[in-house]
Amino acid sequence: MAGPIVDIHPHVISPDETRYPRAPLGGILSDWARDRPVTPERMIEAMNEAGVARAALVHASTCYGYDNSLVADAVRAHPDRFAGVFSVDVLKADAPARIREWVGQGLSGLRLFTTGSTMPEQAGWLDDPRTFPAWECAQELKIPVCVQMHMQAVEQLRALLGCFPRAIVILDHLGSPDARDGAPYAAAKPLFDLAAYPNLFLKVTIRNIRMIAEGGGPFEPYFRGVVDVFGASRIAWGSNFPTSGASLSEIVTESQQALAFLSAEDRDWIFRRVAERLYPSLAR
Repeated sequence: MAGPIVDIHPHVISPDETRYPRAPLGGILSDWARDRPVTPERMIEAMNEAGVARAALVHASTCYGYDNSLVADAVRAHPDRFAGVFSVDVLKADAPARIREWVGQGLSGLRLFTTGSTMPEQAGWLDDPRTFPAWECAQELKIPVCVQMHMQAVEQLRALLGCFPRAIVILDHLGSPDARDGAPYAAAKPLFDLAAYPNLFLKVTIRNIRMIAEGGGPFEPYFRGVVDVFGASRIAWGSNFPTSGASLSEIVTESQQALAFLSAEDRDWIFRRVAERLYPSLAR
């Protein structure tokens, strides 16, 4: 694909545990953070090798909890290459203040981590009214809210999309839908139904590509359905590097091959233009 690539889902880890103490959510450090840490400096090297122009670094909740200092420092040191996505405890009364604090430090997106590799059960707090002040704050500041969840929480997400129609929401990993049943993908219908909410964007990652392949189904017809329903202008690509063990160059190549069936314009939306729309500081 010609043109720059922008990645909205890589993670960085520092070896300096004094300056950046580890306090993973759920109390368990993720395997990739322990075994395959990538510093901001090494991330830039990997991006250069892979042809990735810029990236929105996603705070590693399974390493640092709610301390976003490393991402903030990386963005401050390399504003020409990085934007930053932070996390706060949105159930706490001070969540709006913490959001404003991290935005004031140069970060430009919020992430809600409700499930993951070290926390496999879907949390039930996503649409808890205690989170509403945080949503109102993000909506006011016009920063995207990235939600990592399983599709079992889709009704909670729908409730939030209805309550906060001006919020910019990104669904991580397409919500990890089950696509193993094959076309017409009845199990993924809850995902397709979310297209009715124009403020919702999707993030497609290498995890989606591999999950569908491992389930025995081809990626192309499934993702063609996603693009047909949502439109490429609402979908952005993220590497999820370094969680998978592959190099960033390998992930870029695999992702581009998987999406090669799309038009050049659609691929430009997914690999660059939507990222720049969601995180304007990444636009050049």
